[in-house]
Amino acid sequence: MLKPAYCDRIAHAIREELVKSDPLGIIGLVGPIEWDLNSEGSFMSTKKTMEVTDMNGKTYTVTIEEK
Repeated sequence: MLKPAYCDRIAHAIREELVKSDPLGIIGLVGPIEWDLNSEGSFMSTKKTMEVTDMNGKTYTVTIEEK
């Protein structure tokens, strides 16, 4: 039996919190949620990523991927 994966919802919840509140001012820009698509735009996996920039301009990739 296939069990559903909730990568979309988890990615959305993480992004929402990153955007909503940062009392220390460390988090800069939070990019959109990116889907794992091939070069033709076809679905590859449920993996989601987003880029986050800190107050010093350093960029991080946040990845949500089922095991």
